[in-house]
Amino acid sequence: MTVRDVHDQLSKRKPMGYTTVLKLMQIMVEKGLLRRDETERAHVYSPRMERTNTRQRLVDDLLERAFDGSAKQLVMQALASHKTSAQELDEIRKMIDDYMRGAK
Repeated sequence: MTVRDVHDQLSKRKPMGYTTVLKLMQIMVEKGLLRRDETERAHVYSPRMERTNTRQRLVDDLLERAFDGSAKQLVMQALASHKTSAQELDEIRKMIDDYMRGAK
């Protein structure tokens, strides 16, 4: 996608400046999250890695920087910051149970 494409999509959710999106995408290129094809007039950006890898990298970084490596603090903040449905909580409990069974 071009910066304009990304800006248009993000602006549907929340007003955001074009230059802000451009700067964030430039930073993402520097960090190895995106690649930039400069062969066209409007540069086209694409992901450098799979979504799951990107999410893992972002969560690892967030966990260390904001929560001093504490998964408990991260989860509690996420639950406190967002209205979580009973169904989501049940799914989270099941995931924790499955994780615990696999850790044994």
